[in-house]
Amino acid sequence: MNGSTISAMASMSGLQQKLDMLADNIANVNTVGYKRKVGTFEDLLTTLKEQPEAFNQPGRLTPMGFNQGWGSRLTMVQPDFSQGPLQQTDQPNDVAIEGNALFQVSVDDAGHTGYTRGGSFQTVFTRSGINILTTKEGYPVASVGGSSIEIPPEVKSVQIDAAGNVVGTMPTGEIQQLGQLKLVQVDKPGLLTQVADNLFTVADGMQPGDVLHDVTASAESKIAIKQGYLEQSNVVLADEMTDLISVQRAYQLSARALTSSDTMMGLANNLRA
Repeated sequence: MNGSTISAMASMSGLQQKLDMLADNIANVNTVGYKRKVGTFEDLLTTLKEQPEAFNQPGRLTPMGFNQGWGSRLTMVQPDFSQGPLQQTDQPNDVAIEGNALFQVSVDDAGHTGYTRGGSFQTVFTRSGINILTTKEGYPVASVGGSSIEIPPEVKSVQIDAAGNVVGTMPTGEIQQLGQLKLVQVDKPGLLTQVADNLFTVADGMQPGDVLHDVTASAESKIAIKQGYLEQSNVVLADEMTDLISVQRAYQLSARALTSSDTMMGLANNLRA
């Protein structure tokens, strides 16, 4: 197998992964709170070869030697946590984050946690009859301290302020503190694993403290909670389509190089002495 075949095959593998990533972004252009995926490419081994002295002819302007590349590969896929547009819904259980943060949720009874920007919340009764705040997928939303946010049955309405404090209004007009939304800020997005369209967990073998840290919504942290709003996907369809066309053209070029290399090897095999 010659160098052109290896280079084309390696590049096509990475470009196919990039196509799959762009397709996922485009499919989630209307998913609430979705964060687009971004891929990072790097060159594979590059070999510097020296040409024989016979190539050093009078009038030559280029230096002796040439670089032989071996294609490129996709080294990392990580989420882009830039702010998506906020859409007003006026629904009391719809909550959006303005700034760089994620909601923390419980993903199972074993105590494993997940993180999301999707604030389309609802109230669900547990098996023990306790009414708690959850995501639309049913994951309990964590309060500061790690416990779930319980909504007593006698509460008439629920309000969430800019700091994430969840308070309920009782029939008597009394205001009762129900909890505070727990927020985290990501330090190393590449170490988060996307387990669903809008749910992330810390990668296997990593400690949460090495990837993210707790944060509070305030003016100092430039984070605010907005009740009655939903953050839309930060995917810009025009940008994704432009990238898609570029990747398709690069894939076609690599496929043509692979076909040409195969044709040349076929001609060489058919030569007769």
